[in-house]
Amino acid sequence: MFKTFVFLFFFIFFVATAAAEVDIDLTLGEEINEVCAGCHGEYGEGGKNGEYPRLAGLPAAYISAQLKLFKDEKRKNMPMRPYANERELPDEDIPSVAAYLSQIKLTSQMPEFDESITAYEKLLVAKKVFNIPKLEGDIEWGEELYIDDCQLCHGKKGAGKEDSDTPPLTGQYTQYMIKQIKQFAKEERWHEYSEALFAEMEPDEIQAIMAYLSITDD
Repeated sequence: MFKTFVFLFFFIFFVATAAAEVDIDLTLGEEINEVCAGCHGEYGEGGKNGEYPRLAGLPAAYISAQLKLFKDEKRKNMPMRPYANERELPDEDIPSVAAYLSQIKLTSQMPEFDESITAYEKLLVAKKVFNIPKLEGDIEWGEELYIDDCQLCHGKKGAGKEDSDTPPLTGQYTQYMIKQIKQFAKEERWHEYSEALFAEMEPDEIQAIMAYLSITDD
C-alpha cells in the first residue's frame, strides 16, 4: 500500500512538473521580434522618446504577463491590437519572444576598441548603447519617495528583481513611465496599489522620482 502511494505521488509530481515546463525557442523569439522591432527597435531598445518602451532586459515573466493582458484586452493599447492576438501571437509563442527579449543586454556607453575592430563592428556595438537623459528635479526627494513607495516591489535603485513580473524602472524612458503613472492614477491601466500610490501623487513628486531614476545605474 505504501509503495503504491509513493508511486502515485511521484507520478503526479512528474506529470505536474512536465506540464509546467515551457518550451523556449530563442530562434523563434528572434523571428517574432522582427515584427516587434518596427516600434520597439531591433534590440528592444524602444524609441520615439518613450512612445515605445524599452523591452530589452525586462524579466521574461513581466513581458509574458503584459502580452497576455494585451491579448485579453485587459491592457488597452491600440498599436498592439494588430499583433497581440491569437492569430499573430499564439500563447505558446509568448514564452519564446519573452525569453529572447529578456536576454538582450544593452550598455550605457561605448567600450574601448582596439585597432582590429572594423567600422561595421563598431556600428553593431553602437546599436546596443542606450542612455536615459538626466531629468531635472529634486533627486534627494525623489530617492526618499522611491524608497518609501517603490523599492519593495521594484528593487533597490529600481533595478527590478530577476524572475519577477515586476519590471525594473531604471533604464526605461522617463516619458513612458510618467505616462504609465498617469494611466494608473486614472485606472486606465491596472496596478495593485493604484489608489494608495497614484491617486493623489502630485506632478512635482512624479518629477522628483523620475529625476532620481534617471541617474541611477541600470
